[in-house]
Amino acid sequence: MSRRLLLLLRHAKSDWPVGVPDHQRPLADRGRRQAPLAGRWLAERDLVPDLALVSSAVRTQQTWDLVRAELDADVPALVEDALYDAGLTGMLDRLHALPDDLATVLVVGHNPGTESLAAFLDDGTGPADDRAHMMGKYPTGAIAVLSLVVDTWADVDRDTARLEAFVVPR
Repeated sequence: MSRRLLLLLRHAKSDWPVGVPDHQRPLADRGRRQAPLAGRWLAERDLVPDLALVSSAVRTQQTWDLVRAELDADVPALVEDALYDAGLTGMLDRLHALPDDLATVLVVGHNPGTESLAAFLDDGTGPADDRAHMMGKYPTGAIAVLSLVVDTWADVDRDTARLEAFVVPR
């Protein structure tokens, strides 16, 4: 079995401009400062994904652009409408469809789907403080690093990942 990592990043802090539909909401100033920190955190730990799955919402795409700029790699990304309002089942279905030659995948998404997926996959054996933090609140810009204990992406299911880290880069 090869090591598989799943990186779950909730988009950085977004703005709430009057009259702008939710899907079109951009990052706030704080989010534009926050997203590069997430990218640096990933790069410093050599957590560069083989693929990024990005919700089609403006704020998630902007988050990814700022994260990607901090990575020393040309990471392919798929921008997907289905991730915009994906819940646990939709996100899990998307992971199941991934090709098995991918070792590390980053999902840039939204709550409650991102938080629900992380909690569903976590087997409870990771760092207790990180787990408590993740279960307490999954704020904007937060990253969960999950080490999957499965042979294929199709095998990802409840309790099939160990939480390696949960951070909100500041």
